[in-house]
Amino acid sequence: MNSVASLLSSNFCALTLEQKCAIKALGRPTPPLDIRLQQSSRGKNYTRIFKSHLYDRNSWICGCEVTNRFFCFPCLLFYKGKDTTWTTTGVSDLSHLTQKIKKHETSLYHKNACLDLSILGRTEIRQQLSEAFRLNVEKNNDQVRKNRYVLSKIIDCIRFCGEFELALRGHNERDDSNNPGIFKGLVNFSATLDTILKSHLEVATVFKGTSKEIQNDLLDCMLHVCKLHILEEIRSADFVSVIADETTDVSAKAQMVVVFRSVLKSGLPIERFWTFLNPKHHDAETLFACIKRVLVEVLGEAKNKLISQSYDGTNVMSGQFNGVQTRVKAEYPNAHFVHCYAHQLNLVMVQATSQNKEVRVFFANLQEVCTFFSQSSQRADILDEIVGKRLPSGSSTRWNYNSRSVLVVHQNIQELIECFEKIEETSKMTSTLNKAQGLKLKLQQPEFKYWLEFFSKVMPHVDILYSSLQKKNINPVWAKEAISSFKREIQKVRESVESLATADESAEPRPKRNKVENWQTLRNAAAKEVCDAIAAEAERRFEFTGHLVAANLFDNENMSGYRKRFPDDILNTTIESFGFLDKNKLRCELQLIYSREDFKEVKKATHLLSFLLENNLEECFSETVKLLKALITIPMTTAEAERCFSCLKRIKTFLRSTMDEDRLTALTMMSIEKEMARNIVDFNEKVIDHFAAKKERRMDFMFKHTTTAGVA
Repeated sequence: MNSVASLLSSNFCALTLEQKCAIKALGRPTPPLDIRLQQSSRGKNYTRIFKSHLYDRNSWICGCEVTNRFFCFPCLLFYKGKDTTWTTTGVSDLSHLTQKIKKHETSLYHKNACLDLSILGRTEIRQQLSEAFRLNVEKNNDQVRKNRYVLSKIIDCIRFCGEFELALRGHNERDDSNNPGIFKGLVNFSATLDTILKSHLEVATVFKGTSKEIQNDLLDCMLHVCKLHILEEIRSADFVSVIADETTDVSAKAQMVVVFRSVLKSGLPIERFWTFLNPKHHDAETLFACIKRVLVEVLGEAKNKLISQSYDGTNVMSGQFNGVQTRVKAEYPNAHFVHCYAHQLNLVMVQATSQNKEVRVFFANLQEVCTFFSQSSQRADILDEIVGKRLPSGSSTRWNYNSRSVLVVHQNIQELIECFEKIEETSKMTSTLNKAQGLKLKLQQPEFKYWLEFFSKVMPHVDILYSSLQKKNINPVWAKEAISSFKREIQKVRESVESLATADESAEPRPKRNKVENWQTLRNAAAKEVCDAIAAEAERRFEFTGHLVAANLFDNENMSGYRKRFPDDILNTTIESFGFLDKNKLRCELQLIYSREDFKEVKKATHLLSFLLENNLEECFSETVKLLKALITIPMTTAEAERCFSCLKRIKTFLRSTMDEDRLTALTMMSIEKEMARNIVDFNEKVIDHFAAKKERRMDFMFKHTTTAGVA
């Protein structure tokens, strides 16, 4: 529309106002021109050629790539018949161009054209200079300021409900209702403290701002502002990782959550909730299409920016041939797959404890004890009276729950036996009596006591590792150290198996000495086998291969050895996984890090990255910074996705099971990312701006200015 050829063939003055403003917004065309002028002076030949800085010297000059000539953009629009040199034929004489420019700039019609172009789309000059017009604009802005203040208070009420996961709407939201819902109740309460809001609610007839349509629009605008902020974080980061998981909500709908992980400018990792998706099917193709749609929305064409993808271990997600991770890797070549390490730990414990019959029986009995007290309020009362605490239920997918059960039963085994004895004395139900007597005998069995003592030493280390892997700032370097520490502690437990308490001889008739020794020897051997199985499974499932082997380059325990013998094999594997790194430069930087004693104190990759960034060493250690950012960006677990599911279950309950995906995502965003929303500068103002621009409202929320209030 704004090309010289188009403007020469059309009548600008006959265009609509929208078309004129569109051409003005596009600006003058400044293409490179092929103009050459051969000259000779005093026996020497000169060649003058076009240079792009000619456009910078004069803001009104434009060029035509068809005729290779200069034109005046304002005159071409408004005064095409004046000075045909600049509006019809064009100028190509580079020798006298400066004189022609000065002459044209002093012409009256040129100045008129510049003025007309400047005020195009704005108020007329006489209106801008009118005092009455200015007063009208000020009056309008005062009303807009009041409208925005009222809407901001309503936004605060919606944010409050979202942050604390409260239902906005009630069963009856009429003004005379006794139970209008939390949102309406909060607005009414705020009105008792704010006279402006109270006056608006009492007087407003066309836009009160409390209808369900306005609530949904404001939630959409809040989600839009939050997503824009997250996009800025992701686009300013060098790398990004995607985390996805799936569950079923209360209305039996499949919900896939998508979370992005990146590194802030400070060097700290951050995980941001993005959206909930509702896949129609559960095959790899459908799930991949959902994830790809989000990746295109967030990353655009920057495919090399996606450094990793993390899911659970199901075949649909982690399959090496047709799984989601394989399909994503085909589209995004740097997206290495990382199986959630919290899931891996669960698989380690399941595999290690399923190989021995007595261990399987022990955990079944332990679960039965916990379930017994949770099925009856009378039994729970006796438990509270004697033990003073409840027994946590075990779980086949959360081994930290089994850890709690083991520790509570181990600490209170005698009190639990007293509970069963009291139930036997007071209960009149045959089934309860049989269960209580059977569980009491199980707690008194030597086998149960032995394994309870053994796992009371093992489970705290499982719990510590599980908690470490669930942290948001976990990274490959830290994960490797935590797993190494876990294996060392399991080895210590194995070495202390011989010192475990023997069978309680008072519980049963004392067996012969050789039988006791044989019994304890067999159990000790079985306990050692469990320790060996845990260590072997941990070694196999947590083995750092491929791209994660790069974490070994920053292992502070090995830095002194690296100083003597540089780990070229680890470096080669790292370069294969991260092809964007310069091998020679990275090797030089690592040699410097290994040679200095002060770097030996760095135990976390995040600390080393923060040190390099805070001291402006990013350019000096460019490859090291890239590698550290990539490692920190790679997620070790899908714990953040699980937290999103917990929020989902609190928001979408049985009583609120019909909300659509957009509203669910908006409410979840306001709950999970409430701290981020609080830190966004002028959050409410940005929401109001988007709310006003979304569609025409029955109340004015946009300020007017004396230069832009009307249209010429």
